Amino acid sequence: MSILVLAEHHDGALAVATAHVVAAAQAIGGDIHVLVAGENVGAIAEAAAKLDGVAKVLVADNAAYAHLLAEPTAALLSELAGDYGHLLAAASTNGKNVLPRVAALKDVAQISEIIAVESPDTFKRPIYAGNAIATVQSEDTLKVITVRSTGFDAVGEGGSATIEAVNFVADNTQSTFIKEELAKSDRPELAAAKVVVSGGRGMGNGENFKLLDGIADKLGAAIGASRAAVDAGFVPNDMQVGQTGKIVAPELYIAVGISGAIQHLAGMKDSKVIVAINKDEEAPIFQVADYGLVADLFQVLPELEQKL
Repeated sequence: MSILVLAEHHDGALAVATAHVVAAAQAIGGDIHVLVAGENVGAIAEAAAKLDGVAKVLVADNAAYAHLLAEPTAALLSELAGDYGHLLAAASTNGKNVLPRVAALKDVAQISEIIAVESPDTFKRPIYAGNAIATVQSEDTLKVITVRSTGFDAVGEGGSATIEAVNFVADNTQSTFIKEELAKSDRPELAAAKVVVSGGRGMGNGENFKLLDGIADKLGAAIGASRAAVDAGFVPNDMQVGQTGKIVAPELYIAVGISGAIQHLAGMKDSKVIVAINKDEEAPIFQVADYGLVADLFQVLPELEQKL
């Protein structure tokens, strides 16, 4: 049967996570359709149509789907689900908000945060903060799945899918969009950045996080943080990397003053190259690091920035 992918988009642009989810759909096999829901999303639909492997893009362009509120978006997916064997979305805030509701509406189990496809009905997903990998088989006729984008390489943009309008408009009386407050940054988005520099409790305070700015500027990197640094109030929680934060898998991850608690490792251990800077040579972070520097971060960060 066909596979329907819910497109992830922000600020009028298709999010790169969608290309990763399409890659997961390719691993399952079958015709791949992408649903773009929102308001004034024509340009996003055109971008989705260029993704390799996508046969059709469905466009639900209506004010009812603005901001991807969970209730109307779930109702839309539920309406379309009869034509598909799999519904996929990124394991993002939107995906985690919408797909469980779809699974409930269709009375099927959800499979969360898959990282590999064994067969069309069997998938691998991390459990216990990534310490074990569960192999899950579903006998449901409709499989509702969120995809951990770091588990699949993004597809390219050589496609030319057809674009088709969806006329169904969900009746939403349950929720109303009031406002959103987004952190503004000139840096790359944390979950999609190719280089991430993260600070931990060892940074001492929020003011010291400025030591990471120069390095991040020279590397074109996003800045992250451990939960310990967020809980201590050093930085806002949208910078948190880890099991209860953002899952990242950049080309280069630099962990500064981070001990490497298992919850943090769960969010970054799939990074291609991991560099750790910590004055405690017994810190668990060194067990997963490709390069480790046992040193005082307050001495080596200025030197690193200068040499870069």
